[in-house]
Amino acid sequence: MSASNATRYPTSSELERIRRAARIARLMDTAIRLPVIGVRIGADSVLGLLPAVGDVATSLIGLYILNEARRLGIPNDKLARMAVNLGIDAAGGSVPLLGDLFDVYFKSHRRNVGIILEHFGISEDELNQRT
Repeated sequence: MSASNATRYPTSSELERIRRAARIARLMDTAIRLPVIGVRIGADSVLGLLPAVGDVATSLIGLYILNEARRLGIPNDKLARMAVNLGIDAAGGSVPLLGDLFDVYFKSHRRNVGIILEHFGISEDELNQRT
């Protein structure tokens, strides 16, 4: 979506909330680069190794990002896409061993922050700029 299709540019307090969601998504999905293979993993991949508890914890964090999107005024169709991403992550991550590999590649939190950024027509680079 281009910036001209965005509903409006977020206020400074909304930008800070979006930045917080982006930081959480980075921590959950891409915080650490694995040497040699170069794949990025995060807490979602590590917590997913804990049966049941890890998947519930990462889903709750995903629900926090979804709730922030709702509070920012993201339309229902985009909230539904975000919920589907969370559902896919929870279902895929619940499969023993294969689910852990799935978590490394699906990165639902980053996808969901991407939906928020797309809605407001801002890039990650612009979001990270200090204003």
